[in-house]
Amino acid sequence: MSDQGRILLAEDNLNDIELIKTAFQEARIINELDVVRDGEEALDFLYFREAYEKRERYSPVAVLLDLKMPKVGGLEVLETIKKDPILRLIPCVIMTSSREEKDLYSSYDKGANAYVVKPIDFRQFSKAVKELGMFWAVLNQPPTIRQGKA
Repeated sequence: MSDQGRILLAEDNLNDIELIKTAFQEARIINELDVVRDGEEALDFLYFREAYEKRERYSPVAVLLDLKMPKVGGLEVLETIKKDPILRLIPCVIMTSSREEKDLYSSYDKGANAYVVKPIDFRQFSKAVKELGMFWAVLNQPPTIRQGKA
């Protein structure tokens, strides 16, 4: 595992996943991305359940979370993270195509640390991801979170 920690990306759109990975590489952000494709899988990852039961015991330094995902929506994942006494310390960044005021308000109300609307233009999207990665993965100093205690 990188000394910089890992980032959990919860995103169901394959194109967006590849764009985010490319933007991280171009920005030389060394944090590794763990990618899950729906909200249920994100929660399984965070709680070491199902396919993630035997994964290495660490919590991500940040979660990049899409709102509109299958099985369990991003807002429900966010709410679960922020209600958990251990996971609530993980910064959660909403990355969505939704410009709806209700989604913005609900995200912050449930504890989001940032809300980013995905630009349609590739260059703008890439720039936004680089800036997000630079701040949340490099500049931000999160607390060390261990399973069972903060």
